[in-house]
Amino acid sequence: MEQVKTALVLGATGGVGGEVARLLVARGWRVKALHRAPQAAARRGDGMEWLPGDAMVREDVVAAAKGVQLIVHAVNPPGYRNWGQLVLPMIDNSIAAARASGARILLPGTVYNYGPDTFPIIDEESPQHPVTRKGAIRVELEARLQAAAADGVRTLIVRAGDFFGPKAGNNWFAQGLIKPGKPLTAISYPGSAGVGHQWAYLPDVAETMVRLIEKDDQLDTFARFQMEGHWDADGTQMVAAIARAAGKPEMKASAFPWWLLALASPFVAVFRELREMRYLWQQPVHMPNKRLVQLLGAEPRTPLDVAVHRTLAGLGNL
Repeated sequence: MEQVKTALVLGATGGVGGEVARLLVARGWRVKALHRAPQAAARRGDGMEWLPGDAMVREDVVAAAKGVQLIVHAVNPPGYRNWGQLVLPMIDNSIAAARASGARILLPGTVYNYGPDTFPIIDEESPQHPVTRKGAIRVELEARLQAAAADGVRTLIVRAGDFFGPKAGNNWFAQGLIKPGKPLTAISYPGSAGVGHQWAYLPDVAETMVRLIEKDDQLDTFARFQMEGHWDADGTQMVAAIARAAGKPEMKASAFPWWLLALASPFVAVFRELREMRYLWQQPVHMPNKRLVQLLGAEPRTPLDVAVHRTLAGLGNL
């Protein structure tokens, strides 16, 4: 009988971590998750094994990773607070745990690593010249993983566009385009007119990641892939899908209030981080998925209208 595989998920209460964890459970994996209040987390009834611990404490991560084949590193500081002080120590702890257990690290990647010098088309080997503080941290994070790969620590990075989904965490869809928790009455759009934007439905992201992990023996020690997700060529397709899902196809988007973010940024960390990413809305940034399709044959992709309807339902907008 085939041995049950085990994964440790860091960030299992978040958007991408939660989706990947639930999918692994459904695929027959044993899934362990760290939480500072594991008894409360266990009441979620999601089939995971919740362990006491903190991703900032190396001993906790190393102990939890004993015997696992996969470490999902999907943990981020809540509300982007203390980003610079927390992100790199946490990846160092995951690297130490992977080195001790022999597990592969799975990291959700971003486009923050890249600057306008690589736009509009980015591939997995494009040079990383970030223009933001957070982008520079992401570059250093991946550099540490690549350095560890030379010592045998295996990593899988999967990049995708802006997340959306019924259980997504901090994201532009729920924080910029609509207001969760009430019937939809307005849509705002952060992008410049006619500028394309890339979106990723979180369940599709999780499915892609798990399919790649299931082909672990075909992956490089340091493997990177990109998802195409839903490419909105002129910034109108996502807005139209939201309006259709809400039963108001005539609804149009208003301009996103960037001026409000500028006023509130000194006081609200989330607004400060969102404002820093404005350059990604002012020009198209497109990630082709050729490498991914070569390995998987096709990219998992839920039709846009279905994905948006499920997202709005999950966010309490319908």
